[in-house]
Amino acid sequence: MGIHVCSLKNSQAQKIPPGETYTMVRFPFDADGEPYDRYRMHQPDQPDDVHAMYGDPRSGLIWPSADGWGSLTAMLHWEDGSYTETRDRFVRDPLGLFGAPDSTATEDHATTPGGNYHHKSHEMFVHPGIPVGLMVRHNSSRSLLLTFAEFKLAIHPLD
Repeated sequence: MGIHVCSLKNSQAQKIPPGETYTMVRFPFDADGEPYDRYRMHQPDQPDDVHAMYGDPRSGLIWPSADGWGSLTAMLHWEDGSYTETRDRFVRDPLGLFGAPDSTATEDHATTPGGNYHHKSHEMFVHPGIPVGLMVRHNSSRSLLLTFAEFKLAIHPLD
């Protein structure tokens, strides 16, 4: 059995509100060039029988297609602005659809002059029926634009 891959990309700026609450990074379902979704892990018709549209938090979910060891990667580009920190994390069941969200690989980043660009990776077990997501926040007093995002999951199936 080969590796199951879902690769998402969003070049459309997303407005991220200020505050302590993390926001789901969203991805279009019909992007040009990406996504790569041969195993149907990022679809508008989701496994729990809900139809999602780009822009709602569910458009940030990847639903693993197999039990396995998941390699997650992300790339985030933040606009220049009045903030001193951004944070990001991967989360199992980030919307609390089936239980409490389980975050991992939370990182905080001090800002630098100009835009801020981050890459992250982490590995963990993933399971069908438990979606994963990428969430972010910042400490500006106003909304900021996340100008570019990628989110990828490669599953090495257990069987």
